[in-house]
Amino acid sequence: MNRAATAPATLHGLLYYAGLTWFLCRVSLRRLVTYRADFLLGAIGFVVRTGVQCLLIGIVFNWVPTLDGWTRDEVLFLFGFALLPRGLDRLFTDWLWFVAGRLVYTGEFDRYLVRPLRPLYSIVAERFLWPDGAAELIVGISLVGYAGHRLDVPLWSAGTLVVAPLCVLCGALIYASVKLLCASLAFWVLISHPTMHAANQVAEFAGFPVGLYPAPFQWVLTWVLPFAFTATVPVAYLLSGEPGQLVWLPVVTAGAVAVALAAWTRGLAAYRSTGN
Repeated sequence: MNRAATAPATLHGLLYYAGLTWFLCRVSLRRLVTYRADFLLGAIGFVVRTGVQCLLIGIVFNWVPTLDGWTRDEVLFLFGFALLPRGLDRLFTDWLWFVAGRLVYTGEFDRYLVRPLRPLYSIVAERFLWPDGAAELIVGISLVGYAGHRLDVPLWSAGTLVVAPLCVLCGALIYASVKLLCASLAFWVLISHPTMHAANQVAEFAGFPVGLYPAPFQWVLTWVLPFAFTATVPVAYLLSGEPGQLVWLPVVTAGAVAVALAAWTRGLAAYRSTGN
């Protein structure tokens, strides 16, 4: 059995994984520098898609003054902020898509069980700093800065500089947890890529005010696949100063992480190689 997969977490172990992550990020950065055309093409494609979405937002607000009480600049701020946790998650965990789509089905997952690392870390460490994630962060920061300036949001205040990054981090953990939960289903159904793709499509709705959607879908976006806590809830606080549902963000994040890790652990125990 892989001892790294069962060893309890220690300070030495955490420092080891932190150092290893730093090293692998540098390796990924060199890859991006080497294959600049690949990065630029991916980034340009994402920027074009985001530009079209922003253009559509502008067209909509040519016809209506507000959407569910949100102005054009507020929606742009929300749309940009929604890209930040999603981009941060995508920078580090997108290799989970391969678990859902191929690794368990083909038996390639076996190689992660014999490495001297925890299997989950070994999988995500296949590649860090995905270009799509970097592009999302760049565009998201740009939109938040532009719309925040127009809305006079105190982006550089001490409170915002503390709360906003914590909200982005919690949002990234929510995205990663949903992704991990969907990937873990592959241990039982072999291919869970359609489920992960469906969850990813639902996440797209987080870039717009949740109040626009029917009540049952709002409930799903808030408490089942809690993408509302990645954008609408923190942005509502940043714009108004009222905490509202933000007080539930740590609880929702911890719950999402706990459910995802429990599913992963049970799935890992249930895994049977294709050679068995």
